[in-house]
This record gives sequence, structure tokens and C-alpha cells, in this order.
Amino acid sequence: MKREKCINKTFTPNFDLYLKAKLGISEDNLARLVPLLKKEIVNKNDFLVREGDNSRYEFFVERGLLRSYTIDQDGKHHIIQFAPENSFISDRSNVYLNEPSMSFIEAIEDSYVIKLDDKYNQFIKDISANKEYNEIILNKYIRNLEGRVNGLLCAKAKDRYLQFISHYSKISLRVPQWMIASYLGITRETLSRVRKEIATNNFV
Repeated sequence: MKREKCINKTFTPNFDLYLKAKLGISEDNLARLVPLLKKEIVNKNDFLVREGDNSRYEFFVERGLLRSYTIDQDGKHHIIQFAPENSFISDRSNVYLNEPSMSFIEAIEDSYVIKLDDKYNQFIKDISANKEYNEIILNKYIRNLEGRVNGLLCAKAKDRYLQFISHYSKISLRVPQWMIASYLGITRETLSRVRKEIATNNFV
């Protein structure tokens, strides 16, 4: 597996904009932060994290598409998250609890990613104005996770799919149907039936 490192600052226009817009980071602080960032070009089907790893990296997707998933004893994939451009993805037990990774993180497309480690997190924590924002981000993550669990437990297949289209509207055509079915916790046959039902109703 070959990965090329990119050290040019122009590699990160989306991340720069995110830091300025969401965290209010100044140009001076951004210049201080850049040397702490590890930037990589990741080929399609490359793994950034494997189950059991201790990499402790969080990833920001500058361009491309990643997924995180687990594999059960029968070899079945259970997709936890898709991460398109301007998204963060990580195994939180590994990053925040220093435990071996419970999941895999893999590139669905050739991708440009920024690897964020403890140095980045400490830098952000040191900017006092961002502490409240970090708590908001954590609470949003917990809320989204609770909503996803509730949907898997209670929502019908059609409602799960419609929620997926709403949340991941920009990537629905970039992701194989079997991956969407895995994310929704349904079979490919059920997904096909749901898609046909929705398409039929839209033309009635």
C-alpha cells in the first residue's frame, strides 16, 4: 500500500475554512497549527484504521469518501458512518479512551485526508474560546448517535432510507447499494423494494 504525503498548505482549503468558520481560528493560529497536521493521499480500498489498531488518529476528509464499519463473526459488514468531504471520522474508543480500535476505517474513493492527533487536540483545547464549541460538538455527536440507534431499533426500512437520503444526499450515488443496505441494517433485497416503492409513488 503506497501513500504519498503532501506538505503544501493549499492541500487543506476545506479544513482551513472549517477552522476559521467553526472555531474562529485566526490566520496567525492557523499558521501555528499547519505544522501539526499530517496530510495524506489515500487510495481507494486503503485502510486508515483496522480493528485492534492503536493509531489514535481522527481524520478530516478534505476530498473523497471514507467509511467506518465492523465485521461480525459471520463476516458480515456493519457500516457505522460514511465520511464525505468536510467530515470527521474516527474510532472514538481508540482516540479518546486509548483502547484498541473496534472498527475499520477504509477509503471508498481515492481521498485526501488530514490526520489529527493529540497535538492537534491540545492546540484546540488551548484556545479558550473553543472549549464551549467542543462541548457542543460532543453533544451533537451523542444526539446523532442516539438518533441512529433509535432508527435501527424502531424505524421502518423506508423511513431509514429516507433519513439516509436526507443526511447523505450528496453521496447516495457514490456509494454501492450493498453499503447503503449495510448502513441501514437491512438486506439488499429490502433496499431494492423500498427504492422501487419510493420511485413508483413519486410518479403517481
